[in-house]
Amino acid sequence: MDNTMTHDFDVAVVGGGAAGLAGALTLARARRSVLVLDSGSPRNAPAAHMHGYLGREGASPADLLARGRAEVAGYGAVIRSGAAGTAIAADRLPGGGFLVRCGDGSTVRAGRLLVATGLVDELPELPGLRARWGRDVLHCPYCHGWEVRDQPLAVLATGPVSVYQAQLWRQWSAQVTLLSHTWHLTAEDRELLAARGVEVAEGEVSGLIVAEDRLTGVTLADGATVECGALIVAPRFTARSGVLAGLGLPIVDVVRDGHVIGTCVESDPATGATALAGVWLAGNVTAPTEQVSGAAAQGVHAAAAINTDLVAEETRAALEAHRAGRAG
Repeated sequence: MDNTMTHDFDVAVVGGGAAGLAGALTLARARRSVLVLDSGSPRNAPAAHMHGYLGREGASPADLLARGRAEVAGYGAVIRSGAAGTAIAADRLPGGGFLVRCGDGSTVRAGRLLVATGLVDELPELPGLRARWGRDVLHCPYCHGWEVRDQPLAVLATGPVSVYQAQLWRQWSAQVTLLSHTWHLTAEDRELLAARGVEVAEGEVSGLIVAEDRLTGVTLADGATVECGALIVAPRFTARSGVLAGLGLPIVDVVRDGHVIGTCVESDPATGATALAGVWLAGNVTAPTEQVSGAAAQGVHAAAAINTDLVAEETRAALEAHRAGRAG
């Protein structure tokens, strides 16, 4: 591809996960010219299966995206793999629309942007944790709770969310232990946990115990061990917002119980519209706790809003041309 050439599309979709592909599919079916920039690094890549997606329960996330890309391409959208994997700058053009500079040096021009770049799960610092993420180091019971039901579970306390997690995961197992780790538990925390039947193991966690590629427990700093078939953690949800850096849209903190649990870029919950005309968001970049099915739904809603906006613009232009023709 000629890196100096500018290509025109009605919409550039940045992000090839469930939200981005669902939006691209909707727009392509609306007969819009669509470019999808796909980094190929979805948030749920470590997971072998996804859950809670009606009609696709237990499917492979990779298979869902492969099918999605094929469907989107089948309606004429252009998909460029890898282009969104590096820092992308987007600048508003004086003549309207957006210029997106891709990682390979090429540029594309689009009338509208749908950004669905997702987020990065920043895990607590603990040796071996990242390698088991999405397997038996987990955070969402609606995604993984059924698969580890009735097993001994341990919750790594790193903030107030961890106390809530322990109460929540108790729904899936009667054997839940909160590991105090780096978080100071209040008397109220302890009373809530006791009422829910959650045990507390005092002391900082120093490592994981793995046997035959399965998590079987954790080791505490004093040498004691706690049995568990899954370790529950509370990641920091950090929005992948690099593509928006040049557009002036602020990154805001996501706060729960007075504690920052991540970042996001704000948008209208119903349509995904941002404070900057022409830019829409969908998925975890704007809704950090959304699951796959919800992210896909957000992509559809944003796409419909984008198409409505384009129709309104085209109608205004047609009306002006019509009036000018009558005047002539």
